[in-house]
Amino acid sequence: MKDRTTAQTITLVFGIVFLGAGILGFVPGITTNYDDLSFAGADSGAKLLGLFQISVLHNLVHALFGVAGLAMARTFEGARTYLLGSGIVYVVLILYGILFGGDDGSANFVPMNDWDTYFLHVVLALGLLGSWFLTARERDAGHPRTTAV
Repeated sequence: MKDRTTAQTITLVFGIVFLGAGILGFVPGITTNYDDLSFAGADSGAKLLGLFQISVLHNLVHALFGVAGLAMARTFEGARTYLLGSGIVYVVLILYGILFGGDDGSANFVPMNDWDTYFLHVVLALGLLGSWFLTARERDAGHPRTTAV
């Protein structure tokens, strides 16, 4: 069994979580108002866990983020790139939600509500970027790990 770095393990976990969220968005019961699930746009009435507004496209993007995480967790460099890049995407989504979105945002082409903007996306951005920062001194599993002196 190949040893994974902490960055690879964290990226793998994020990939599994994103893939799971994308799949669960298509499960009636876990997704409330499932009959109101639209392909895209802010008018989708479906909510994952009754909190987070979703659409078919939103679910597919989460699933793709998950697959990307699983693929990029294979290497240390890929894992670190995933953590940084995904963290930046979520910072952009926070700013987008604040500026244009919200529960009734007219420019909200991405189905997201205040739970997404002010809670979930903040937690994800902090988790992804924090993980990227905390694994900065780590090396590839094939080499000795560095330690602070």
